[in-house]
Amino acid sequence: MNKSSKRENESRIEQLIDVVEKHARTERHLEQYSDISSPENIANAEKVQKQREEEINTLKNLVAYGDDYYNDDVENLKGNYEKTKEYMHYNASHMSNKDLNNLEEKQKNRKEQLDILD
Repeated sequence: MNKSSKRENESRIEQLIDVVEKHARTERHLEQYSDISSPENIANAEKVQKQREEEINTLKNLVAYGDDYYNDDVENLKGNYEKTKEYMHYNASHMSNKDLNNLEEKQKNRKEQLDILD
């Protein structure tokens, strides 16, 4: 492993530690104050937590497997996003509202993850 790769991994590990600490603090906050927080605040915190969990997994895999994992992950995510977009275009009129809403939410999550990875 060259110096550049070592520095990248050190940076990724520092970022991973930071995200894990934020995740833990938010979890404690949710446990302690969920009874007095508004449903909107709780929903927003849960959304942020999900994004953090995805970022944690991505960083963990980047440290463990290197940039090859990252490139494969991004390409797979892009492919899934495009295929689902096309699927929705052709089949939305035949789908239940529940199924369509679930797909739209998955697409939104994929887009957010792509924004984080790119």
